[in-house]
Amino acid sequence: MSAARERRRAWEPDILAGPWEARSIPLGSDAEGPLDAVLVRAGAPASTRAVLYLHGFVDYFFQTAMAQSFIDAGYDFYALDLRKHGRALRPGQTPNYVTELADYATELDEAEHIIRVEDEHTELVVLGHSTGGLVASLWAHARPGRVTALVLNSPWLDLNESWFHRVLLTPVVAAFSRVSPRTVVGGLAEHYGRALHRESGGEWDYDLTWKPHAGFPVRAAWFSAVRRGHARVARGLDIACPVLVCTSDATGDNHAAHAAVLSTDSVLSVEQIHARAPRLGRDVTVVEVPGGAHDLALSPEPARTQYLNLVHHWLERRSATRSR
Repeated sequence: MSAARERRRAWEPDILAGPWEARSIPLGSDAEGPLDAVLVRAGAPASTRAVLYLHGFVDYFFQTAMAQSFIDAGYDFYALDLRKHGRALRPGQTPNYVTELADYATELDEAEHIIRVEDEHTELVVLGHSTGGLVASLWAHARPGRVTALVLNSPWLDLNESWFHRVLLTPVVAAFSRVSPRTVVGGLAEHYGRALHRESGGEWDYDLTWKPHAGFPVRAAWFSAVRRGHARVARGLDIACPVLVCTSDATGDNHAAHAAVLSTDSVLSVEQIHARAPRLGRDVTVVEVPGGAHDLALSPEPARTQYLNLVHHWLERRSATRSR
């Protein structure tokens, strides 16, 4: 048993209250001090089937309506706030910062152990959104047999920028990151976050300290780590389990506010996701949600319910196929 596993903490009430519980997963330390991830669940296990949710960049788990749809479908629901995100962000840490996406395998392995071994689930569906979709894909590829099915909600599989940024700027930033890894090389526009949040006219309430409208600075080493992940997907993964990739039906402007910000993917390129999705594995299904936002689970109705329904129908069909 690993030292981190021996030091695991008990389940405690989560910030979401109600049935929600949280459990810290110690990950050692880096130059900024002790590291943790935080696993969240909706109460004690009641099923043999579980879903593990991975959030995106500048994000954390707060989507309880989405979680409830899986609970209603007979799954136990878990979510993982990765190191330096959300519940796991500690004072003095650089938000969301890692230099290798493979580092996240440590907390994913520990979360999978808790779900499968301690909580005795025999089926594990991993659901990843945006950057979490990229991280989940790389982890599922590296851990064959761990995941029953992989569901990706607008996964970040390529850089939604010009040819100059994707082809010429990427190696320049990679070289620069080796000398000055924390240098800021970019950032996010505010329009998508403002459209989501209740205080600025949106539908959702969440902690703007952990998910600010303008995000957190994009730093050179983090950007290069993501681009290496994109390159790995472009070469082709071999994810053994079935994969469902869900996107909006249209790409919106990712740099400025516009009327369709929540009825298009106004963060990533739908066309890029469709181009890269077949390279994830042997069994990949790609579906579009008309009028869907970047985070399909936060789309205005009816797109939100349509997205969740198609995920549940796909999972049930796959479950029926496995049981034959």
